[in-house]
Order: sequence, then C-alpha cells, then structure tokens
Amino acid sequence: MAQEVQVNNSQRGQGRASADIVIWKSKKDRQESVSPIIVIECKAEYITVREEDYFQGYNYASWAGADFFVTTNLKETRIFKVVKGKIPKRLEEIIDIPDASSIQSDKKIDEILKQTKAFTRDEFSKLLFTCHNIIRNNDKLSPEAAFDEISKILFIKIRYERTNSGSQIFSRKQFLSDKEAYDRHKSKDSRPFYQQLFESTKEDFKNDDLFAENETVRIRENSFEAIVEKLEKYNLSTTSDDVKGIAFEQFLGRTFRGELGQFFTPRTVVDFMVDVLDPQEGEVICDPCCGSGGFLIKAFEYVRAKIEDEIQEQKEKIKTQYFNEEFEKLSEKKKEEVEEKVNELFNYLNQELDINNEKSRLRELSYDCLFGTDANPRMSRTAKMNMIMHGDGHGGVHHNDGLLNVNGIFENRFDVILTNPPFGSRIEKSLKITESDKYTDEVRIKEYKKRYGKAYEDALKQINDNIGEPLLGLYKTGKMSALTEVLFIERCLNLLKPGGRMGIVLPEGVLNNSNLQRIREFVESKAKIILITSIPQDVFIASGATVKPSLLFFKKFTEKETKTWKTTVTKVKKEIEAKFAPEIKPIKEKLAIKGKEAPTVKQKKDLQKGLKNLENRKQLEIKSQIKKEFDYEIPIAEVEKAGISTTGSKIENELEPLAQEFTDYRKKNQLWDKKFDFIAYEVDESNNFYRIPFVGSPAVAQEPEVFYGK
Repeated sequence: MAQEVQVNNSQRGQGRASADIVIWKSKKDRQESVSPIIVIECKAEYITVREEDYFQGYNYASWAGADFFVTTNLKETRIFKVVKGKIPKRLEEIIDIPDASSIQSDKKIDEILKQTKAFTRDEFSKLLFTCHNIIRNNDKLSPEAAFDEISKILFIKIRYERTNSGSQIFSRKQFLSDKEAYDRHKSKDSRPFYQQLFESTKEDFKNDDLFAENETVRIRENSFEAIVEKLEKYNLSTTSDDVKGIAFEQFLGRTFRGELGQFFTPRTVVDFMVDVLDPQEGEVICDPCCGSGGFLIKAFEYVRAKIEDEIQEQKEKIKTQYFNEEFEKLSEKKKEEVEEKVNELFNYLNQELDINNEKSRLRELSYDCLFGTDANPRMSRTAKMNMIMHGDGHGGVHHNDGLLNVNGIFENRFDVILTNPPFGSRIEKSLKITESDKYTDEVRIKEYKKRYGKAYEDALKQINDNIGEPLLGLYKTGKMSALTEVLFIERCLNLLKPGGRMGIVLPEGVLNNSNLQRIREFVESKAKIILITSIPQDVFIASGATVKPSLLFFKKFTEKETKTWKTTVTKVKKEIEAKFAPEIKPIKEKLAIKGKEAPTVKQKKDLQKGLKNLENRKQLEIKSQIKKEFDYEIPIAEVEKAGISTTGSKIENELEPLAQEFTDYRKKNQLWDKKFDFIAYEVDESNNFYRIPFVGSPAVAQEPEVFYGK
C-alpha cells in the first residue's frame, strides 16, 4: 500500500492523476510496478459522493490500470470497477472490494466485479420477497397485510440508518444489543422493544400521516428479527436510489399483481406520458389518483436527471477553464492550488444536489413540486415509501379523495398533471360531503396558509361551504355523467394553471361513446387536445384491466386562448342564430297563438317537429363553425406494441419512437414555453454562490438567486 501517489501525465482538461491510497495485491507487485488492484480517493466534505468530483483518483486508477476505484468522504463510500478497453475509460458502480483472503483469487475478484447495480437491484428485490414470505409463513397474513408489515420495518430501518453514522446498519446484532439495554430499564407496562422502535418511527414520520396513532407491528418478534437479519446487508441511507427504488418497485409489482393491480400503471406507459409532457424544473406536478406513485416518481427522476446533467455540464466547463495549457506549465504547488479551487467550485455546485440544503434545486423539486393523493390508505402509504426509496419527494402525497382539495392540492395550482384515474365506477347521487371530509388540523392549516396564501383559504371553501351537498354538485360534468373518469377529467382541468398540460389514461369509450358527446364538448371548451394515443389492451391486462385504453394529452387554455374561445363562441352563435331566425321565428310565432286561431294538435306536432329539426341543425352548424374558426391540429397515433405483453413480459415498444416524434413536433410548433432555458453560476467576493436563470433567444438573465452562502 502507498499514500499520496502522483504521476505527471495528466490529460488536458482533466487535472493531475493522483491518489490518496493505492493498494497492490502484494509487496512484490508494487516493487515490480504491476498495476495496483485498488485506488482510493478521500474527501472531507459531508455530502453525497459524486464520482466526477474524484477526478484525480479516477485519472490515476485509469492510468495505473487498477480494477477497483473507491471514493469516500465523511458521509459515504462508493465503489466502482474501472471499465477497461473503453476510450475514455469509464466507471461502473459495484457493491464491494476484495478482502485480504480473496485478493489473490482471480476468480473471486471476477465475481466481485460482476456485482453491479443491476445485480444488486435484483438481489434486493428477491430479498424483499423472501422477507414477505417469512411473514406469510410465520404470521399467516394476506399478501397486502404482509406488505404493510414490511413497510413498517423498512421505515424503522430508514429512520435508524439516517439518524446514525453512515457505517451503522440496522442489523440483528445491533437490534439485540439495543434490546438488551432497553429491557434492563423497562417497566412492566413498557412495550416490547420492537414495538417501541415502531412508536419512535411513527413519531419521526408523524407529519407524513403514514400510520394511524394506534397502529402497531402486527407480526411476531422472531419474524421481525429474521427480517432485520435478512435486510442487514443493505444500508438504506447510502444504497443508491436507482438500486433500492427499482428493486422496491419490482417487489410491489409482484406483491400487488392481483387484487390491487389497478393501482399500477405499466412503466412503459408512465415513461411515455412523462416524456410527452416533458416536465421542467420549477414546474409543480400532481397526480390526484397516484396509486403506488409511478407518475410522480418518474417525473421526479426525469427532472432530477436534467438538474444533475446541468451540474455535470458546469463541472466540465470548470475543468476546461482551469485545466488548460497554462495549467500544464505550472509548478506542482501551483497545480495543487488550482485543483483546490476546482474542488471548491465543485463543492459549491454539489450544494444544488443536497436535499438538506433548503435553497438547493433538488430540495425545491422534492419539497415544493410533487403532489399526489389516493383514496386508498394502503396505496398512499405505498406511494410515500416508493418515493422515499427513489430519492424522496414524498411529502406532498396524501391519503385523500382525489376529487377534494387537501393541503397543497387545489385549483389553478399545477403546471403538469399525470394520472390514471379509476375507470367504470360511478359516484352515487346520494354521496354527500360530510364533516369528516373537513381538514381540521389547525397547526397545519396555519402552516399552509402561510405557504400558499389566500389561494389556500379559498381552497378550503370547496368542502367547508358544501357540507351536506352531493359530491357530484361540485362538478359541472356531474350533471352530465357520474362516471369517475369523467369527473376526474374536469378535476384535472380545474387543478391546472392556465396554460398547464395534462396526460390522462382513459377508456377509449370516452372518445367514441355518443352518450359522452357533451363531455367532449365541455373539455374542448376548456383545453386543446395536443395528442391522442391509442394503445393495445394487452398493456393493462397484466394489471387486471379489461378496457381498451387511450392516452389523452391536453393543454388548458391560457387566459388569452380562453378569451379567444369565448369571443369566437359569441360571434358564431350570433351569426348562425341570425341565419336561422327567418325560419325559426315564424314557427315560434305560430306555436304562441292561442284561442280559435291556434294550430290544431296535428299542426302543432308538425310545427314542433320542424322547430326541433331547425334547432338541431342550428346547433350542429354552430359547433362546426366554432371548430372551423378555433382550428388547430390534433395529432392522433395508434401503437400495436407498447413494451408489455398480456403476460407482463417485455416486448417491442413503439411508444419510445413516438415520444421522440412528438417532441420534435411540439418543439417545431412551440406548443408550450420553458420556464427557463439554462442556468449559469457566479461566485462573488464574499464566497456567495449564485445561480442565474436565462430565458429566451437571445438569452436574457433573470434575477440571481443565492443558494450557497449568506
């Protein structure tokens, strides 16, 4: 082993090649200049490891031909294999390094190098299913109830590992040690230790409304211990989000495939709908029927990836700026000073990706931009857990009827809505809004009023001013249909800001059922249809659905478009009514005659029939003329293969090229504007770091925002 190793063959634009610690298989290998096995670079900061920041050690590992590159700081350690034979060389994350007993075995080293993220993800998913079976076998619970218990244990584990040092895992050994200490001091009325752990977890997560106050762990202590032991392989505070998130999603899919399959929108459909609507950083996103959270998670990952790509782009610019031709001519001492400056700038940029920095871009995305509700308590809790596993954003998810306002979910608030509402069921006319629907937590109401202002006070009136009234009465479409999917179309349009856009999964009958013509006309008076995609029924069969679905995308009218629509409707009605007046007026006058001059019963019947025909012709002409004058293109697509077969297996996915085709189309036709085009960064003399959004072409700088510093 050696420390503080450097070489003088740095690649321009990448800085020097150096390592804090280098490990060889043997003393002989080092003496004979054989490639080392492990290269380690250490940093002092307490932030999430980002491999691109460890460029000196990475340069050395690549130059030296090492198999393993380890990055570590005060918060976490990550391990990579250096992929050989690639130009430029690249890293692939793995889960372990060889120990002293296996370092001499090429076979064992090869096995460790194969334990990639994909391998870990599958192992974690299998492990969760094993835990599920422990509960089903030992405690005889249903699949759904067993899942609830696993959720509780995962929350206990997350809490424990977040509040302890990065190396302390919630293991069976640790559990028994803590239990022994607890048992020494407990009274006869004290709870069992594992129940006390759950009580502490409930307290920590009480603002998330995850568990009822009287909820307990409903499995035996030996089952609890067995599951803790199975899970001790993973530290959930440091396991990467794309490992535990996707593993948890796979576990969910297997667990709920039957009874609760309707709460899971197939991943290929979710990906397509998010790609089509292209949510932007700073946009507020909602799913009022969020199920297991699929749309919210994909939107979170989609926007987070954009932020991470922009930060990486900034880092590459910094490296290009500082590691130039002049850098190569500097003394080692001066080079070290430049690298310290680069590391300092990288550290500033990393603050944008720190969810604990209240001013960071990732914090804003997680805490201010993602909202969802589900009427099923198990699903709302599952969505929260799912989002935590994927990297957070769970705070905006609530157990609530999606048709009713709650907390941050109310009218005219959202830029983007993505949803798959329940199909086929009806809201009964007898269903009334009751006192139990009122939100009564005064502490939180005060917080929400401070956060959202008068808009929140108005939002409370939807329930408070309608106690005892039918739920259907809250919606204009409630007079036309009691179908849940119809009411949710109006609900989503109401939730959108002017100019906001939505994607919704609907049964194809909503488009071609003559009984729903008035619903379609209502929608056309509020929004533009920007895309209709018909997909095969196969996609949803694996989730238990039996209706052929369509994916509909709308853009709510802007204030200008609403004004244009209303002006057009008024103008067309006036013109067409004037056109038909010479025919309609005499008929109405004849029908109004009373006494001896009045038409006979037969004449009256003929006149009424003629009047009805004229009125129908008039209305058809009005609708036709409005469409002609308020004309726009509606892209319609039909795909035969959407990535999933009837059995749920992976097949060709025609949605992927369609999403790209639509992206090109909407950019060309400028269907909507971006909030900003790019962000630049500046540091002032006081070491305050500013982000500066730029909008338009040519780009115009917006107000600078301090996100790190005073």
